[in-house]
Amino acid sequence: MTGWFADSAHWTGPDGVPAQVGHHLVYTLLALGISLAIAVPLGMFIGYTGRGGGLVVGSANALRALPTLGALVLLFLLISSSVSGQAVYLIPTTAVLVLLGVPPILAGTYAGIQNADSGAVGAARAMGYTRAQILVRVQLPCALPLMLSGIRSATLQIVSTATVAAYVGLQGLGRFILDGRAEADFTKMTAGALLVAVLAIAFEVLFALVGRFTISPGLRRAETSATRSRPSPAIPVPAPGT
Repeated sequence: MTGWFADSAHWTGPDGVPAQVGHHLVYTLLALGISLAIAVPLGMFIGYTGRGGGLVVGSANALRALPTLGALVLLFLLISSSVSGQAVYLIPTTAVLVLLGVPPILAGTYAGIQNADSGAVGAARAMGYTRAQILVRVQLPCALPLMLSGIRSATLQIVSTATVAAYVGLQGLGRFILDGRAEADFTKMTAGALLVAVLAIAFEVLFALVGRFTISPGLRRAETSATRSRPSPAIPVPAPGT
């Protein structure tokens, strides 16, 4: 393993580690951005109005239960006759990653808005805040710990599952795993898996730092206490790549 990483040939060119990490990050950030654009406004609407929560969250969980590789192949076959170029590979890959990313962000936003401190909401209402001002100035800041937790969970699932891009011919860290299996090069496969794990850990550290600098100490303590007393997660999280 050490010899594989020490070989300079693996660090240069379009198939080198930096290039494949770059491709992997592009797929991850593209899917995460689309997931945020879908789940955050929807979660805010559900949490704010209390309408359709069970239906939307239940539907999102049902979609997430779809087998990722099967959904990828199905989407590829469906659009391959009408889409050309790299889009025929990128669209189904992004779609299956978005299916993984939306549910945790949606659940975190929805739960965070609904569980915002009732005392703070009542105080804002007594001060004459409008409903929009209460949402933006009170409920959203209170929801930030749960929202960040959902975004972090979504990111880790997406970055771990983005290896499926290699199955439809795209680049990324999945190439090391898929090509290594085809060549019976188990060192290459292990190196690819290790690089994915390192990337996931890097995102975990990044979100920990973001939470530390954006969430007030009082909200962090409240979230920690709630997490410790929570009996079980409200929404089951399937293993990435299933």
